Amino acid sequence: MKKIHVRDIILIALIAIIFAVIYVASDNVYNFLTVLLSPIGYGSLANDITMGIWCMAGPVAGFLVRLPLSGFLGEFLGAALETFMMAQWGAANLLSGLIQGFGSELGFTLTGYKVYNTFTLFLSATTTTIITFLYDFFKNGYNQYPVYKMFIYFGVRWISMIIFCCILVKLITNLLEKAHIIKNAQD
Repeated sequence: MKKIHVRDIILIALIAIIFAVIYVASDNVYNFLTVLLSPIGYGSLANDITMGIWCMAGPVAGFLVRLPLSGFLGEFLGAALETFMMAQWGAANLLSGLIQGFGSELGFTLTGYKVYNTFTLFLSATTTTIITFLYDFFKNGYNQYPVYKMFIYFGVRWISMIIFCCILVKLITNLLEKAHIIKNAQD
């Protein structure tokens, strides 16, 4: 297994910075969707629609750095920086970053940190969906919803994760490889 180098730490930090800015900017998308969906009783679904955006730093860091805990660190540091950038949820971002980072890292752990392809990103997106949904089950009161509504929320979250944390992350890494910025982003 490769050892961590200064360039890996710098890359994780850069990923965290870039995604912290994206996370703060996406708060406006979340707020717009909440206002749009609230009249029909689905305002809280905005959280699940945007969840994939808020979890991208982990799979990007994990896929590019390819070391244990890189996915966790990328996501947690992104959330920590988001907190310092005065995101609307404040210090609660730190707990969310821990949970999202754990979910992201779990997907890479399931492959033993040996396989880095689209399926690995799919695993990471799926484990992050499950872990974050369990957290929101209690935090956001999803446990009070009818069963059909919980299935809708879970399904929307999973689709969001697959789009942003699997498909979009793979496209990003492919572009970085074509630009000769990274090597070995094999599928």
